Amino acid sequence: MILHKETIRCSIGVTAYNEEENIGALMQALLDQHVHQAEIVEIVVVASACTDRTVPIVKEYAALDPRVKLIEQAGREGKTSAINLFLAAATTDICVLESGDTLPDEYAVEHLVRMFVDPEVGMVGAQKVAVNTPDHIAGLLSHIRLRMEHTLCLEIPRLGEMIAFRKVFDRIPPDVAMDEAFVEAIVVERGMRVQYAPDAIVYNTGPDTISDFIKQRRRNHAGHLYLKHKYGYAVSSIQNRRVLKIALKEVWGVIQFLWIFFLLAVLESWSRLLGWYDFAVKGDRHVVWDMAWSQKQNVRDVKARNGEKSEIGQKSQVAGGKGQVDVLKNA
Repeated sequence: MILHKETIRCSIGVTAYNEEENIGALMQALLDQHVHQAEIVEIVVVASACTDRTVPIVKEYAALDPRVKLIEQAGREGKTSAINLFLAAATTDICVLESGDTLPDEYAVEHLVRMFVDPEVGMVGAQKVAVNTPDHIAGLLSHIRLRMEHTLCLEIPRLGEMIAFRKVFDRIPPDVAMDEAFVEAIVVERGMRVQYAPDAIVYNTGPDTISDFIKQRRRNHAGHLYLKHKYGYAVSSIQNRRVLKIALKEVWGVIQFLWIFFLLAVLESWSRLLGWYDFAVKGDRHVVWDMAWSQKQNVRDVKARNGEKSEIGQKSQVAGGKGQVDVLKNA
């Protein structure tokens, strides 16, 4: 006799403001989620005063799948107001909240929702991954910040972009801008745990300009300070010592890279100077050259040996990652 685990029913809420570029892909990604323990009962899109094709696109998906529901908000009253409309419409005890400018991995909902098998878990957050390449300073800063945030979340979860939580409250106060942080505060106050699910991936695009990077970080920090001031809750990213410790690790990595780059530049310059001396002064063409004997090895054996080391290293990293996740689950 095969025993089937009871599924965990969830409602997904999407907040959107003029997201015609991304909303179709987001709807398709949510409908195509691979779920086993999770059951997606409904996908509620709150479109706030959209002036583009966001609403028509959502209506097209609503006609294809009855789980897709649309709530149109006449005026743009902020994300908190949109979330409250979603909470009022949600019919399940587990809510998944996602921004309209993101895209979930195909297993994201499953990896988030299955954590609620543990009744002590009150909130779970996904790992954010930027999809734009860090080929300019703003993109590089966004990637470094997300990497630091991931490291911080492995110690103390700091969640955003895509979260799941138990519906233990009816609404968020309208003066709160950082909705994820407020949910986190409520969950902790109720004596439940906040968990980080690094295998639940949600993709987004980071700021492309320095001004947008500053605008985003300024808004977030002001919201976190207000939450701490009025409600007495400080998110992990506002704990400067922890953030500084992680930042120093990143800086040390950059310093090591710069040192290696500098050493390579010095050795290359010295080698080229010696080569010029051989050519211009000694007249040596190196037709019969002095051998670099350390290169004379069995290439196949070295490749196989390094392949084994790489495989062992990958297994160690996977084991280490699983260990960190297990520690978080058992915390």
